[in-house]
Amino acid sequence: MDHTEARTPRPGSQGSERHRRSTSSATLPKIDRIRKTCEEDPDVEALIQLATSEDGLIDDEVRQRAWPALLGYTPPPKGEDSSDHGAWQSLPRHKDEDQVRLDVDRSFIYYPKNETETQLDRRKKELSAVITQVLRSYPMLSYFQGFHDIVQVFLLVLGVDDAAASVSRLSLLRIRDFMLPSLSPSLAHLRLLPSILHVADAKLCNHLSQTQPFFALAATLTLYAHDIQEYGDIARLFDFLLAHGAVVSVYFFAVIILSRRDELFDIPTDEPEMLHSVLSKLPKPLDLEALIAKTMALYERFPPERLPFRAWARVSPFSVLKTTRGKFRQQSLDDGIELFEQQVAQLRRDQMVEQAKAALWKHRRPVGQVGITILVGIMAFWLRKGGVESYAAIAIRRIWGNLRLSGS
Repeated sequence: MDHTEARTPRPGSQGSERHRRSTSSATLPKIDRIRKTCEEDPDVEALIQLATSEDGLIDDEVRQRAWPALLGYTPPPKGEDSSDHGAWQSLPRHKDEDQVRLDVDRSFIYYPKNETETQLDRRKKELSAVITQVLRSYPMLSYFQGFHDIVQVFLLVLGVDDAAASVSRLSLLRIRDFMLPSLSPSLAHLRLLPSILHVADAKLCNHLSQTQPFFALAATLTLYAHDIQEYGDIARLFDFLLAHGAVVSVYFFAVIILSRRDELFDIPTDEPEMLHSVLSKLPKPLDLEALIAKTMALYERFPPERLPFRAWARVSPFSVLKTTRGKFRQQSLDDGIELFEQQVAQLRRDQMVEQAKAALWKHRRPVGQVGITILVGIMAFWLRKGGVESYAAIAIRRIWGNLRLSGS
């Protein structure tokens, strides 16, 4: 039995407008189709279509089977143990647990509604337990502020006993880029925005060209859970996002920008701070169904491989932007750990290359042309020794070109 339901009611049972729609005669046939799709061996392709179509998966009861299937695993039947329960508590403390406590203290601000302080305190304890279990079980993961916003949605939909398994797969296989020891893989998601906007609306893209896409960080980092205040809306959006690869979240933000075209053109291009301020806040209300439909249309018309400026080629092959394309649901948690380690190794290589470039640039004038040649050779040897031959070659070519230009 899921003891969470016995102690604290889920938002879906509290009479919200979306929940009332979910039990209407018009939506019952779709709910039945979703249930049948999730039976035993789930038909994931059919489930993707249902999650993308109008109203998504509709009801939390079917989400409890559908979300795990979209994440690539089947939870055990109700009544059977789905985790080691308290076993994780004996694991070493994670380095980010103090920050987790601070963020959990300010969770459940907008939903669930009409709960007592006692009920909310219990939810916070359960939220803390789920996050801590995932972090202690996979200590390589770096917590980020806003992760709790994502996890609280999973907790409310799946319950405390089943949330940790789904959040573990989400963390290692879907939002891994956000849980690395560096912010740069997260920023790689944002760097796709200008290319998407360019193919969709070149005039608007040019209007925003003086504004860096960092305005999209909070929304994309938290799968929009930090910004969307209605439980029914964020659950429905999660239906859509979990049904597709990680890059679709970036397309979704691009569509939000496109929907604000007139508003943005009213702001002069020489006021990038104002543009950033406006773009960093999602418009209210959000017409989710229209935005989702337009996102799929844009994604299908201009898939990542067709984006200009080599935007997709610049994305790491280990990024979730690429590893959640195709049949990624067959990936295991061990696959996620291996990809995590490959990304960390790449981050270290990139850092070494940047340090080498900085060192060469710093000494470009004192050593002269012959000395530069010798120094380039030494740097190349040092980088190869560190196991970064291909990166060394790229860096050396770039640096040598820059040095020759500066000396001419």
